[in-house]
Amino acid sequence: MIGVPMPNPRDSILSELNQKLEQYFSSGREVEEVAAGVSGEKDGAFGTSHSNKLRIERNKQAPRLKELAADGMTVIQAAKEMGMESKRARLIARENNIKFPGPA
Repeated sequence: MIGVPMPNPRDSILSELNQKLEQYFSSGREVEEVAAGVSGEKDGAFGTSHSNKLRIERNKQAPRLKELAADGMTVIQAAKEMGMESKRARLIARENNIKFPGPA
């Protein structure tokens, strides 16, 4: 109506949330503690085929990068040897658990 103040939207949201909490706990349910770093269900739309193709290409380069790491090269030297940016080499190393000696 005109001239009647509108209710605060925050107050209505809080009252609705409190009602739902009361319903939840009154039905006999309990609070579940989720460990840190654990996420819920993975949404099927997350992760595309494009990102999967990129990951496959990086995995093809991983064995050569691992060899260079075993030879004692730093990540920067190995990236130059393979003709790629050091950022990409670091990503491949992180995804495939490759440890490089010296400064990263």
